[in-house]
Amino acid sequence: MNALPFILSLFLIFMPFMDKEDLNESIDPVILAIDSGSSSELARYFENSISLNINGQQGDFSKNQAEQVIRDFFKKNPPLRFQLVYRSETNPKLSSYIGEYQSGQASYRVFIKINQLDTDLKIYSLGFVKA
Repeated sequence: MNALPFILSLFLIFMPFMDKEDLNESIDPVILAIDSGSSSELARYFENSISLNINGQQGDFSKNQAEQVIRDFFKKNPPLRFQLVYRSETNPKLSSYIGEYQSGQASYRVFIKINQLDTDLKIYSLGFVKA
């Protein structure tokens, strides 16, 4: 049995009772999706239109197109590890994160911009830039 849906359900149930510090942990499913190289799991958090930068090749994509681009990136650059190195959460509705993504081929800086409305977390910009 996959525990992730159960854990996410508990998180959503107790979300209204959490303070701002606990709210910042809501990025964890995004971190797990990148760390595991799961484009489908990551795409669950995409806005309907998302700006992507994959090593200098930039564009705006629909949610489905972006999932395909990220799937191709993960296939060519399987993850060894991913960790956040910077969080900017001064605005409660807009957050920015920088992470380090390590694959067998190269290291990348990952730039994530998120719009948060209530408990709904949506990535509107995502970039993987070779370090």
